[in-house]
Amino acid sequence: MKRAFQLIACLLSAGLLHAANRPNILFIAVDDLRPEFGAYGFDSIRSPNLDRLAKSGITFRRAYCQQAVCSPSRSSLMTGTRPDTTRVWDLETHFRAALPSVITLGQHFKNNGYFVQGMGKIYHGSLDDAPSWSVPWQTPKAQPYALPENLALHQRATPAADPDGEPKPKGKKLKKQATAKNLRGPAFEGADVPDNTFQDGKVADLAVSTLRDLGTKPTPFFLAVGFTKPHLPFVSPKKYWNLYDPAKIQLAPNPFHPKDAPDYAILPGGELRNYHAIPEGSIPNDLARQLKHGYYAAISYMDAQVGKVLDELDRLDLRKNTIVILWGDHGWKLGEHDAWCKHSNTENDVNAPLLLSVPGMKHAGARTDSLVEFVDIYPTLSDLAGLPLPAHLEGTSFKPLLDDPKRPWKSAAFSQYPRASGKSGVGPLMGYSMRTDRYRFTVWVSRKDQTQVDAIELYDHQNDPQENTNIAKVPTNAVLVETLTAQWRKGWQGAKP
Repeated sequence: MKRAFQLIACLLSAGLLHAANRPNILFIAVDDLRPEFGAYGFDSIRSPNLDRLAKSGITFRRAYCQQAVCSPSRSSLMTGTRPDTTRVWDLETHFRAALPSVITLGQHFKNNGYFVQGMGKIYHGSLDDAPSWSVPWQTPKAQPYALPENLALHQRATPAADPDGEPKPKGKKLKKQATAKNLRGPAFEGADVPDNTFQDGKVADLAVSTLRDLGTKPTPFFLAVGFTKPHLPFVSPKKYWNLYDPAKIQLAPNPFHPKDAPDYAILPGGELRNYHAIPEGSIPNDLARQLKHGYYAAISYMDAQVGKVLDELDRLDLRKNTIVILWGDHGWKLGEHDAWCKHSNTENDVNAPLLLSVPGMKHAGARTDSLVEFVDIYPTLSDLAGLPLPAHLEGTSFKPLLDDPKRPWKSAAFSQYPRASGKSGVGPLMGYSMRTDRYRFTVWVSRKDQTQVDAIELYDHQNDPQENTNIAKVPTNAVLVETLTAQWRKGWQGAKP
């Protein structure tokens, strides 16, 4: 019996020793961030810390979320499965209702000897997942606004739907909800206050102090840090607003619905209309410029908080053995197609930022146009850390792209979005979207009978990168539609590298 205990002790010690040699993971999530900042070629956006992370790693220019709204996207990423597997297409359902035994990304690292800690917004809202963490997840409390008049508006607000959601009721009820005012405070604010007035500043402070503690532990860590900006409301300290000249802010070049696309493909953005003094219909140019100004300021505010965390990682000399990944949960529309927010299958909404820095990588500073999906992040981080890949994963490790960013990779990336009903009264619908190297191809089908097609969208990114004209019904494209339909039916399994 004594020898058995000694053998178990040796095995445990060996396992801990092996874990201690594995890289740490700094896992940074950002809310509602478009791939529109310096690392993506937009020098007008002040993002020095995101840009320096990109210079130490690889920038994925064509990374796609699986559904462009917070909870479905995050549930998919954290479980390594797609929305039709998580059964999460909304903001209320927890993935464990359909996948009670699934091993999440954090849980997988925890089960393999890592100390796993999360803070800020990782899962959506109150939909946390206790098994994912070694200690309870934390979110510091902070006020949403700094100015007293805005706090008063917020406190008087009638409780409304989830801040990430589109209005749900149909017909007259939908119109009534959409026109209701004062559901929340204003959509933007710039006050002369410290960074840690708001949640992201407090999360950065917590992450810095946590890194100091984790750096003393004998086991590797997986630290998940979630920032909420640039999510609405666009609230940030005034100094970040001062980085931009509003007169130089360009408005969306295509403030119109895509030609020949179904009406339901893109909705105007009910989430924005939940804020004080936002009108119905098209947003006037002066207000649109204010909103974009607030969005850019919020990016720079978030960027500064990321910088504080990266600075501490360097100061503690932890960077040399820490993989850093930063991702935005989906894209965002800023007036494109006469719409705001996310909630669609457009390139604006499903193309999201993804930066990955691995110690010793030979192509630091590279950019890749290879198609990758957020469902690939789980297997990639596991692969980089030398962990086994769970059998349930529905993505592919893109670790090989770090060695050769230009190598042939996936033939398509897949996203989806539900709608209440179609043009012919068919409903509810699911729009399944496929992004190939050149095309975006979306098929809207009945969720009850997926053989029943309500509409098809086809956009040629070589000639129409803004997706302004649906060419699915052009007679000369009939063979192309047939070819893409066959590829679409093969699904993600048929698009593997």
